[in-house]
Amino acid sequence: MSEPSTSRQPLEPEIIDVRRSGLWSTDDVEHLKLLAKLMDHVFEIPGLKLRFGLDSILGLLPGFGDFATSLVTLYIIQEAHRRGVSRVTLARMGFNVLVDWVVGSVPVAGDAFDVFWKSNRRNVELLLQHEADPKTRARRTVSDWAFLVGLIAVLVTALIGSITVSWLIIAAVGRWLFHAAG
Repeated sequence: MSEPSTSRQPLEPEIIDVRRSGLWSTDDVEHLKLLAKLMDHVFEIPGLKLRFGLDSILGLLPGFGDFATSLVTLYIIQEAHRRGVSRVTLARMGFNVLVDWVVGSVPVAGDAFDVFWKSNRRNVELLLQHEADPKTRARRTVSDWAFLVGLIAVLVTALIGSITVSWLIIAAVGRWLFHAAG
């Protein structure tokens, strides 16, 4: 008697791309929370209970500081898009960034404003609100990608404008000090 032949195929692991499946680990959210904390409220002024982060510190360096902190800000927006955040929420995030960059372009006063505005923290909170409601998960289309590219283009233009304004203000103050001293 012969045994019935059973053809078995080797088992292969199933690969799940979390970017496409909608499955996100808590680590993914936690790293965004940590980034927002580092940028906006990691340090505290004792007695005043004022919190600030690297955004306020790096913002003291005209041009470079704004550029460096904007990379983190744009990363948070890109992550929100990757997670399926709606266009309306992305627009709100963009508004938070625009306010930060436009007001932040004024040397020193803008850095003081950063202590109170905290755009990265606001944007992560918007993302968390989105994550809390499973009905808000949307499939991304080509037009969603186009919207993100347009939003980033507007934000980068605003960043270049705010850096230019910062340098113009610094140059004007420098000229005024030079003429006042001379």
